[in-house]
Amino acid sequence: MYSNALKTLHLHLDHAGAWLAPLGLRLFLAWEFFESGLEKWNGENWFAEIQSAFLFPFNHVPAQWNWELAMWAELIGAIALLIGLGTRLSALALIVVTVVATAAVHWPADWSSLSELAQGYGITNKGHGNFKLPLIYLVALLPLLLQGAGKLSVDALLKIGVHQRNKA
Repeated sequence: MYSNALKTLHLHLDHAGAWLAPLGLRLFLAWEFFESGLEKWNGENWFAEIQSAFLFPFNHVPAQWNWELAMWAELIGAIALLIGLGTRLSALALIVVTVVATAAVHWPADWSSLSELAQGYGITNKGHGNFKLPLIYLVALLPLLLQGAGKLSVDALLKIGVHQRNKA
């Protein structure tokens, strides 16, 4: 009896998970990236100060272009994640933005051991980097990249429409 109840619970959780788990990630990430994009929209470009720390090819792109690319990727990517449209492409773009930001701003400038690197796993930079939030964002973006937006999304609706059109 206990085994059947557990199996039923797992079945219901699996069903709900297909709808709610990606939605939760999308809502969380949409909020975070939209907020970051708005800060760029309303702020002043400080990328020129860190341009040399950007990864290739972004270190060869003018700072103003990088600012615009990051801002629009965050704003458009956040809206796309929110509604679940082009989720995998948006997740990929936001992963690129996050990796470049981590390398340029959040990664420790100097470390010689894993214990020194681990000191950078924090929210605030106390001289050892602060890559905790970017790492959380990367981990949260990964399932959206690999599995898509889930059932409660425009992507899923479009997939159903294409499938029905192909049946006809």
